[in-house]
Amino acid sequence: MPRRGETAVVPIDADGAGHRRPKNGHRPRPPAQEFRPFRRWFPFLVPLFVAANVGLFVLTMYVNDCPAHAAAADAAIGGAAQAQAQGCLLQQDLGRFAFQPYRENPLLGPSSATLLEMGALETSKIAKDHEWYRLITCIWLHAGVVHILANMLSLLLIGIRLEKEFGFLRIGTLYVISGVGGSLLSALFMVSNISVGASGALFGLLGSMLSELITNWTIYENKFAALLTLVIIIAINLAVGILPHVDNFAHIGGFISGFFLGFVLLIRPQFQYINQKNSPLGVSSGTAKCKYKIYQIILLVIALVILICGFIIGFVLLMKGFNASEQCSWCHYLSCVPTSKWSCKAPSNYCVSSQLGEQLNLTCQSTGKTETYVINNPANAEALKHLCLGLCS
Repeated sequence: MPRRGETAVVPIDADGAGHRRPKNGHRPRPPAQEFRPFRRWFPFLVPLFVAANVGLFVLTMYVNDCPAHAAAADAAIGGAAQAQAQGCLLQQDLGRFAFQPYRENPLLGPSSATLLEMGALETSKIAKDHEWYRLITCIWLHAGVVHILANMLSLLLIGIRLEKEFGFLRIGTLYVISGVGGSLLSALFMVSNISVGASGALFGLLGSMLSELITNWTIYENKFAALLTLVIIIAINLAVGILPHVDNFAHIGGFISGFFLGFVLLIRPQFQYINQKNSPLGVSSGTAKCKYKIYQIILLVIALVILICGFIIGFVLLMKGFNASEQCSWCHYLSCVPTSKWSCKAPSNYCVSSQLGEQLNLTCQSTGKTETYVINNPANAEALKHLCLGLCS
């Protein structure tokens, strides 16, 4: 988006004493000096984030080891798991990096059990087991190849531009805090889901772009065109979140966090202050200008108060096991709108089991699907959990 002040030319037509030289003087007029009012940064953190996400996904697939886990389940529970082992996608080509069966994970990725082991977000593990680290670890995990490709492409397109303008420290802080904000809202509303992905952090970057445009309004050219373009992009991305199996609450939480953080972290000095600061010695530039405009300072204070209060309230509610979806009868439409082509029923990874001799019956609470297995080792809890997650997928 074009701005005034990215490259400005300051005419210099004065001698060392600060007096203007006559135009008919013998000394040649010095050339105009070009300067950049805002520092440009080399973007290294965003590519590093991309490499970290990709590396962690490879590690997740290594830990997942679909063929080995299916074989272990087969050793404990009859021949039912053998069919599951044969269903591992690209097993012959990828070996232990083979994907879970398509019916279990259509995004070409690991099982829910592996994601939980690696640090996926699940409300009960935070509220009951106090595993708060999941609010951060979940934003570095992805559910599949399709998921990580979409997120990393978005991160490169959005993040590199922002890091060039504002530096790695501010953009890195914004990315992580926005991701935590998205995880927090997701944990309050999607209590029965497992959630992973960098989408909350990415929407935080989008939100910060909007607030940056507002707080630095005076340095932009084509203000309304830039605002309209950005609002349309944000609206389209949020609209995608109403599809099933997309955690739009993480998107909304990340966007809100990033929006308010933008007023705090991405504030720019007003251009007249920068121009005055870079004026040559002896050249008068009028009345001294304040570094920030009054409205920028007001927005910063309001945003900081809202952020602090919001995170404190969110953490307290999560610690008490608050289920926000039960208190808001319509909020579930923010994450998924049911149609004749799909259902928005939230999946639950819990099963009701009954055992008769060597026969085990499992029923998934959310889907109602029931399967019967022949048990060789009923004490193998990991195998039972693996089967339940597969049944509920």
